[in-house]
Amino acid sequence: MHQLMSFPDFSASDAHVQWQRFNNLLWYHNDLGIWLDISRMHINAEDFERLGPRFDQAFKAMQALEQGSIANADEQRMVGHYWLRQPQLAPDQEVRDHIAKEIDLIETFGSNVVNGLIKAPNGKQFTDVLWIGIGGSGLGPLLMIRALQNAEQGLRFHFFDNVDPDGMSRVLGNLGDALSTTLVVTVSKSGATPEPHLGMEQARQRLEEMGGRWSGQAVAVTMLNSQLDQLAQKESWLKRFDMFDWVGGRTSITSAVGLLPAALIGCNTRDFLAGAAQMDEATRVPDLHSNPAALMAAAWFVAGDGLGRRDMVVLPYRDRLEVFSRYLQQLVMESLGKRLDRDGNVVHQGLAVYGNKGSTDQHAYVQQLRDGVDNFFATFIEVLEDIENIPAINNEHPGDFLDGFLQGTRAALSQGGRQSLSISMRRFDPRRLGALVALFERAVGLYGELVNINAYHQPGVESGKKAAAAILNLQSRVEALLADGVDRSAGEIHQVIGEGSEEAIFWIMRHLTANKRGYVAEGDWGIPTSLRFSKG
Repeated sequence: MHQLMSFPDFSASDAHVQWQRFNNLLWYHNDLGIWLDISRMHINAEDFERLGPRFDQAFKAMQALEQGSIANADEQRMVGHYWLRQPQLAPDQEVRDHIAKEIDLIETFGSNVVNGLIKAPNGKQFTDVLWIGIGGSGLGPLLMIRALQNAEQGLRFHFFDNVDPDGMSRVLGNLGDALSTTLVVTVSKSGATPEPHLGMEQARQRLEEMGGRWSGQAVAVTMLNSQLDQLAQKESWLKRFDMFDWVGGRTSITSAVGLLPAALIGCNTRDFLAGAAQMDEATRVPDLHSNPAALMAAAWFVAGDGLGRRDMVVLPYRDRLEVFSRYLQQLVMESLGKRLDRDGNVVHQGLAVYGNKGSTDQHAYVQQLRDGVDNFFATFIEVLEDIENIPAINNEHPGDFLDGFLQGTRAALSQGGRQSLSISMRRFDPRRLGALVALFERAVGLYGELVNINAYHQPGVESGKKAAAAILNLQSRVEALLADGVDRSAGEIHQVIGEGSEEAIFWIMRHLTANKRGYVAEGDWGIPTSLRFSKG
């Protein structure tokens, strides 16, 4: 590891200063072949000195978290995603054994499906996977597939990661008759989340309409004894895998949520876990100068004045990592976007994340990054080793151009005084993806400690779920009222029901009348108060 020395303050134009900062601030892991460079961020020596005491506390908090303290105090839960790649760290033997057993089961099941030892009910080999999950239960698997699957390797993947009827229709249409040889995996930690349940019901009905046998193709990934787990046990589903109470959705990629998709494409899950474990070791070092996650968290903190005043623009220069910015949106924003700190103060913390892949970004929003509002910092991610089956033609190597575009964009941003950090990997494979994910997980945890927020709950998400449930309940009451065939305005409906709002009722009726459910509206849609609704 590189030991930090004194270094000059940031300069947008002095190449000598930039080179000196690059040398002094560069972190490198020889075995993983990963570099982290924060030298183009506006973080200076005095910031390291100022943040030192905060990081001393943050390191202690992370150590306590890994040892099984109640890190998520609001929900009285431990936070144990680090144990998933190093079970020996778990606080008791039962948990250690459970983690190790699940990894073995996933690996064996995936291998048996891919190799045709486990077949579909019709006796044919499984060809496809329909993965049903929302949030981290969808984004993590999508990242695994897009980042790691090679052509003609493993099963083809399809996703229900929303309750959009058109999206479901397209996925089922693309599957067609192959649904009969499709493994259907439903992921829900609680087993009661509406989105995966709705997706599961749609897939089940379509499969059974084709004459398929659901239980012979259905797999559940959920907590032991959840509603979903009980259903899977009752109906003797093909397989069940456990989720753990102490793992949140956004950090579940090293659990069955990420390992099962990897196994089903013939990917080495042990390498993925090993990479995450190696990065965990590197980011466990209680020294700001030599801990890459701490360096990132410090750079984020200084860039946004500890208040999230700058967005993170994620620019991976590798198609396999195109989904990574979406994955980080949940990991970072759901973890850090909090109204209250741990002391109950209103702080409205957060760090907005968006991104695209390089060099596509050259033709998209780099124009604004270079010349527009200076309210961001860029995170460049590159892979040095190019694939060998794309040759140079007329002495032109595509990988050279990709590297040139990255360096050019980085230089152009620096010249304009715009901030960026860079992550470089010698090669990309399951091990490096595991390390990359673990790096950001720890950086998020440390940043949460710096700003004194609970990075492991999501009260805003829960509020949204409750509000959605209230709307669905209101819709049921509206439909029950209109069953009498009497036409009413939104105001009259609201007056009778006595809950919700006229605007919410207008939204509900606008949706109902747009579909063939027997509801009609008379009046001017541009003047909501003129409308009268009824069921014909």
